[in-house]
Amino acid sequence: MTTSDPHKPQDGRTAIPDHSCGRREFLKAAGAVSVAMVAGRLTGAESSPAEKKMPQIQIGKRSISRLVCGNNTFGAGSHLSVFVNEEMRRYFTPEQIIKTLGRCEEVGINTWQASAGSLDLYRRYIDGGGKMQFLAIETDQPGVVEKLAKGGCIGIAHHGESTDGLFKGKQLDKVNELLKRVRDAGLLAGVSTHMPDVVDAIESKGWDLDYYMTCVYERHRSEDDLRKLLGHVPIPVGEVYLKSDPPRVFKVMRQTKRPCLAFKILAAGRLSERREWVEQAFKDTFASIKANDGVIVGIYDRYGDQAAENAAFVRRFG
Repeated sequence: MTTSDPHKPQDGRTAIPDHSCGRREFLKAAGAVSVAMVAGRLTGAESSPAEKKMPQIQIGKRSISRLVCGNNTFGAGSHLSVFVNEEMRRYFTPEQIIKTLGRCEEVGINTWQASAGSLDLYRRYIDGGGKMQFLAIETDQPGVVEKLAKGGCIGIAHHGESTDGLFKGKQLDKVNELLKRVRDAGLLAGVSTHMPDVVDAIESKGWDLDYYMTCVYERHRSEDDLRKLLGHVPIPVGEVYLKSDPPRVFKVMRQTKRPCLAFKILAAGRLSERREWVEQAFKDTFASIKANDGVIVGIYDRYGDQAAENAAFVRRFG
């Protein structure tokens, strides 16, 4: 993913390195939205056998590459701006998504994480000879578990936005209802969240689940929460990425024996403008998580071979 609007440090809490650019430069960078476009791009040449050797983790009986392909870029959800969303939407046709998944598989990524809405495209990829595994995030909607199981999905995690909402509303036990249905269907059962407190709460309940999906940043704090932390509310309100968040998330990941898949390790693209920021994010993440944890990273390969670059970082640090 890509660049962001610059933010100046506030009391040492911001996750965004201080840099400035004019509007013209920002729009130019936002159109690129790529780690690889900025510096040090890989060539995109055919993978060698060595490139395909990706570190693996075990979730249940499944072997999952420590780098999982995310879906926000495919679904035009940049978490940056409507302009970047539109660029992603234009680029990622169904044909391009299949091509990108193929490149991911070439460099050793063996799992794609998306929602039930992507199941038909996944089946198209598999029917065309692909071997990628499919992990889903979903809420407890009628028929969704059965549909995913029939379509070849290997696991379902309760959707993070819904998980967090239920937690804040003191209704977290509703999440376990989906987990039981997932387990009954013979699939891996997981929980996605953007809040480390959710992991602590579930661990204390002793639920039967296989894995967590843990966002590295608690990006949807309320205005009151932000005012308490920062003494003010940044503009625009919505998604604020704080430098103090990753250590809190990594701590709860280490405290659970269950495998965790960390996501948004690049702050939804905000750390992707410079290659050194990307490299540092991968390095810090793998230095901070367990040996049986992995990461989910979105791929936007319009301007470079991001799949290969990200895979190289995981082979190096993971």
